[in-house]
Amino acid sequence: MGHREDLLEGAKFCLLEKGFAATTARDIVRESGANLASIGYHYGSKDALLGRAYVALVEEMDLRPPEGAPGADAPPGTLAHFRATWEAVLASFPAQRAVWRLSFEMVLFGDRWPAARDVLIASQPAGRAGLLAAFTGLDEDALPPELVETEGRFHLTLLNGLILQWLFDPESATTAERLTEGVRSFLARVWEYGED
Repeated sequence: MGHREDLLEGAKFCLLEKGFAATTARDIVRESGANLASIGYHYGSKDALLGRAYVALVEEMDLRPPEGAPGADAPPGTLAHFRATWEAVLASFPAQRAVWRLSFEMVLFGDRWPAARDVLIASQPAGRAGLLAAFTGLDEDALPPELVETEGRFHLTLLNGLILQWLFDPESATTAERLTEGVRSFLARVWEYGED
C-alpha cells in the first residue's frame, strides 16, 4: 500500500476508536505510518480524509440477507424479502455500532467539519443506491435513477430512524417484524381505499 491507502486505513481505525471530533491529524499519522504533509497532498485536509474514511467504512458493510436466512430467497419486492433484509441490517448494528454512531456524530456536528460533511453529502446518492440494491437484489449500476431517488430515500430514512432508536435504546428499538407489519398494515389501508 502507498501513503494514500495507509492514510485511509489509519483514518478508519481512528474513526472507529475515537470518532470524528477526537481524531487529530497526528493520530492518523501515528496509525498510518505516513507523514503529516501527505494528508494534505492526498486528501486536501484531515476532515476530507475522515469523510472518505467514513464512506469507506459504510461501503464495506454487506446489508443483504445471508443465504439460508428466512425470507432471503423470497422475491425482491415481497414483504418476506423486506423483512429478511431489515433483519440483516439490524443484525449488523451490534458489530457496527461505532460506524452507525459516526453517522449521528456527523449529523449533529457536521457544520464543524465542512470538508467531511461535503464528502458525505456527495456520497448520499451512492448510499441510497447501495441500500436499495440490498432490497431489490439488483446491482447498483442497474438501478433506475428515479427508483434510487424515491425508494432509495425511503429505505435510507427508515435506516436513519432505526439507527437512532438502536443507539438510544436497543432493547425497545423497532424490530424487522414490527417494521414489516407496519408496512403491511399501511399497504392494506392503501389498497382498501383503492389508491395507486
